[in-house]
Amino acid sequence: MAEEKGNMLPGALAALGIVFGDIGTSPLYTLQTVLTDTGTSDRATLLGSFSLLVWTMILVVAVKYAMVVMRADNKGEGGILALFSLVGGVFGKHWYSRGTLLSAAGLFGAALLYGDGAITPAISVLSAVEGIGVVTHSLDDYILPIATIILLGIFMVQPLGTARISRVFGPVMLLWFLCMGGLGAASLLGHPGVLVGLDPVFALRFLYEHGGRSLVILGAVFLSVTGAEALYADMSHVGRPSVRLALGLVVLPMLILSYAGQTAFLMSHPGVRDNPFFAAMPHALVLPMVILATFATIIASQAIITGAFTLTRQAIQLGWFPSLNIRQTSDAEYGQIYVSVVNWLLMVVTLLIALTFRSSDALSGAYGTAVSTTMLMTTLLIFDVMRARWAWPLWKALPVALFFGAIDLAFFVANLMKIGKGGYVPLLIGLFLYIVMTTWRRGTILLRAGLAPLGEGSEKLRQRLRDKTLTRTPGEAVFLSRYESALPPIVMRHAADFNCLPERVVALNVRFETVPRVAPEHRMTVKETGDGLWQINVRFGFVEVPNLYYVLSEAREKGCSVDLDKVVFVSGNDDVVKDLKRPKMFGPRRILFGFLYRNAVRASDRFTLPRERLIEVGHQVEI
Repeated sequence: MAEEKGNMLPGALAALGIVFGDIGTSPLYTLQTVLTDTGTSDRATLLGSFSLLVWTMILVVAVKYAMVVMRADNKGEGGILALFSLVGGVFGKHWYSRGTLLSAAGLFGAALLYGDGAITPAISVLSAVEGIGVVTHSLDDYILPIATIILLGIFMVQPLGTARISRVFGPVMLLWFLCMGGLGAASLLGHPGVLVGLDPVFALRFLYEHGGRSLVILGAVFLSVTGAEALYADMSHVGRPSVRLALGLVVLPMLILSYAGQTAFLMSHPGVRDNPFFAAMPHALVLPMVILATFATIIASQAIITGAFTLTRQAIQLGWFPSLNIRQTSDAEYGQIYVSVVNWLLMVVTLLIALTFRSSDALSGAYGTAVSTTMLMTTLLIFDVMRARWAWPLWKALPVALFFGAIDLAFFVANLMKIGKGGYVPLLIGLFLYIVMTTWRRGTILLRAGLAPLGEGSEKLRQRLRDKTLTRTPGEAVFLSRYESALPPIVMRHAADFNCLPERVVALNVRFETVPRVAPEHRMTVKETGDGLWQINVRFGFVEVPNLYYVLSEAREKGCSVDLDKVVFVSGNDDVVKDLKRPKMFGPRRILFGFLYRNAVRASDRFTLPRERLIEVGHQVEI
């Protein structure tokens, strides 16, 4: 047991840099936003706000995510798409069917995380740099330009990869948490009575006394837990035990001390209007803490961007997103990837958000709507996991789901009240990406159905092969197929177009499963079907990068001798057009799918195939 705990410590240190960057920088702006929305800073308000912050973190972060949601891993992988793959949601014929509701919840929740990915770097970096204003207001005009340069730099270094510098993320965040907690403890010594706010009665009384305005306050309180989803999404990098250890040993105690210290300072200095996080510390420490806070927010932003890359890869592998160019930036760390399209689009949106809202206080209105909606979607999915996967009886699963659902719904409604102040931004981003994902899925299904008739008549082709009435050209070709068949449509199309086939034909079907990784013994099946035809079916997990040269080299050991230096690859490159008789897709969605399909990464790029030995066969497919 001691050895196991010893192995967990390095993972817990890494978790501080990978998992807890967002939630760890929330004290920079959360209490200030709560008090701004409350409008007063009397003793009851301060104690009630502190109590709300503490119990929100305990219930949402520690209980819901760390104790319950993190149990629903897909063979070690987390995140809402991994959860979605667990429930096996498939869109049904009716909007109210189980499959449709679960699919909509999973996909919309995933799409909203991109909105969070655009806002988190902006609000985090702005709030850190705004600490300069506590040192001197003469530099206020430079806060936005400095923050913009930092944000630009974060995205510009992504193509270089962060494998080397990521090793210092954990130690830097540990220093940040210790300094933050230590400064909070120092302020708490001057007013230890603040700790009575740990009693949840203060939080409940505070909400009751503010009546309808409580929803506005809850919208601000929610900023303290916006990084909770990262516990689940990034746990595969360090493991569930390490995440829980870091949360219990460092993160939660230091966050509570920080909020307690800010509250104690405000009770002793009721006239202060500056950000209490920086105002509470000795003047000589403000500038060093601004610098440390800036590094912490850069690390938090890096984790969010990397999370967006990982989410994109999962969506592509699961068939909900068009293929994009994904580059591995480290040969040692699998999670270190780079997706150029996502990076540059996130950069543009993040900079536009920062330049439009101009301050963390103004941006707080736009923050939270995406995450609160994702958390609500997660609760819907986890209830299905409780019943279908964990076999919990209804009497056990329903109270747990209703308890978390009530909390999520309260924060969801609270954040909806911020739509007019910018909350519409992440919702619009999420809605757009939801439309993209569902359009891509629907289009690929219709495309597959449109190509299926081209594969008919396989028996006639086999007869021609037996009768030797079809010309066989020297050499061998690997046909990349969407079908598990020795004579898929692409082979039939090639035979019909060129009236010939190579002497050796390999139909290679690549399928991505709803599990993170496929065991080597279940990876591939190789079958000779006669007449020089071979069928290879290969399976990859949704976090794996396929390597077809490795697949073909493995197939050689099973009898399918393919000369990797001479083999020709054949893939489809079809054109999508409107079915004039019976359109199967709404006009704008068909145009969107056509655009996505034309600009998706070709097979040669996705599977790293040499272009000089690639033949593309295309047909017009009516949808």
